[in-house]
Amino acid sequence: MDAASIPACECSNRRVESGHYIHLCIMYTVPCRSDCLMKTIRSEGYFGMYRGAAVNLTLVTPEKAIKLAANDFFRFHLSKDGQKLTLAREMLAGCGAGTCQVIVTTPMEMLKIQLQDAGRIAAQRKLMPQAVTPGGPVELKSPTAMQLTRQLLKEKGIAGLYKGLGATLLRDVPFSVIYFPLFANLNNLGKRGADGPAPFYVSFISGCIAGSTAAVAVNPVDVIKTRLQSLTRGSQEDTYSGVIDCIRKILRHEGPTAFLKGAYCRALVIAPLFGIAQVVYFLGVGEYILSYLPKRNN
Repeated sequence: MDAASIPACECSNRRVESGHYIHLCIMYTVPCRSDCLMKTIRSEGYFGMYRGAAVNLTLVTPEKAIKLAANDFFRFHLSKDGQKLTLAREMLAGCGAGTCQVIVTTPMEMLKIQLQDAGRIAAQRKLMPQAVTPGGPVELKSPTAMQLTRQLLKEKGIAGLYKGLGATLLRDVPFSVIYFPLFANLNNLGKRGADGPAPFYVSFISGCIAGSTAAVAVNPVDVIKTRLQSLTRGSQEDTYSGVIDCIRKILRHEGPTAFLKGAYCRALVIAPLFGIAQVVYFLGVGEYILSYLPKRNN
């Protein structure tokens, strides 16, 4: 999977997790990721799959940088005289990394979901105007990321960008607790000698395996987070007052299997994302680029 296909797959994943296409004018529910993909393209066009990609491109780099650097920071301070970390300490370091990253992750996910929802609501108005707008079809232009940011800040302040923070913590902390120890141990299996680094392809494969495993493990929380952060809803869609209320309504209306919605597609997105991120990080690409920047004289 190349980088260009990741936003499209992630967009269809969000639609499946949120259950939005259950209430679209198409008269049957979404049975699989490919069906959701085709319905989104049919109703919103090809570029509808890339809504929120600009937010991703802007914020995913600092998000991953914080996550990976924080994990290394905590691992360094939790190690004793350079000795190998115990599993408990590796998990604690991952916990710290997951907590740090939500500073960027929460507003990024919030804006991305609103942009994707704006396209979905516009498609609903276009396909069934009488159900959504009784007065007739209304042409509404989808807002940009900057317009959404200004609107959220104006109406709700900085807290508006951090709606769903608790659910994001519940997702990203366990994700990092699973991901980093699993990656470190898989990566160690491919090291050249006792102290030699692992080849880049081992880091890539380890990142893919660890990323997809952690993604599937925390998918139920990701479903809850997506529902909570979705502010724009159709006429027949549930609203949620919090995490507990969201869990109750999902169980009541959709059953336990709803918490696994989007797990397959999420694993497909996360696997190459973390594989590439780990290769870039372990090869020291950032340090290589920084070495060409002019140094300040003390």
